[in-house]
Amino acid sequence: MEKYLYFGVLLFAISYPLAQSFEHRIRYASKWGMILPGMLITAAFFLIWDVWFTNMGVWEFNPTYISGLYLINLPVEEWLFFLVIPFACIFIYEVLIYFFPSDPLQDLGKPFVYIMVPFLIGFGLLHLDKWYTSVNFLVGGLALLIHFLIFNDKYLGKFIFAYFVHLIPFFLCNGILTGGVTEEPVVIYNNAENLGIRIWTVPIEDSIYSMTLLLMNISFFEGIRSQKTIQPISS
Repeated sequence: MEKYLYFGVLLFAISYPLAQSFEHRIRYASKWGMILPGMLITAAFFLIWDVWFTNMGVWEFNPTYISGLYLINLPVEEWLFFLVIPFACIFIYEVLIYFFPSDPLQDLGKPFVYIMVPFLIGFGLLHLDKWYTSVNFLVGGLALLIHFLIFNDKYLGKFIFAYFVHLIPFFLCNGILTGGVTEEPVVIYNNAENLGIRIWTVPIEDSIYSMTLLLMNISFFEGIRSQKTIQPISS
């Protein structure tokens, strides 16, 4: 059964959002059509990144805890990761919007960008000798900047709220994948390519990686949703 540990983590992550998708208040299932295009585009971006880093030896996958099915040098579980995790995270985003419609963190949007973009890009440039650290921070900074240039701070408060809430299941799931409950990790990181700083067993870079993954999916989702809600002008 240990060969299905990664599958088990994915099943755990998607089970509650999937079960609640037809709940009458959030009506998450009715939004799947707006979520899917952005998920596929974002997944394509991250899968290219994933294949590149796997081939470079930035990380690898422990055969003990995966099914053994591969596509383009990646376990099939890793492909599913970029669909399952965004699906679950956007569910969190939508639930928070429903229960906190006033957007309590809206005023933090611009300060968040003004602080995080220079920090992420600067930190990435300072650590060009470490592939995971540098690429991760640079991409995160650019993704945040592009989102801000397109949407200003319209969705940033909601995003920040969802990001901080999602860190709870994030560290739980990633902790399992990085060896928090097993003798060996499912995903093995080459510590020469990261800072070596971990929260529990999770590399600190993963928190930025997850931020970018969530932000890109929300950006596409909100862009599509805004187009859907535009009403034609009556003559």
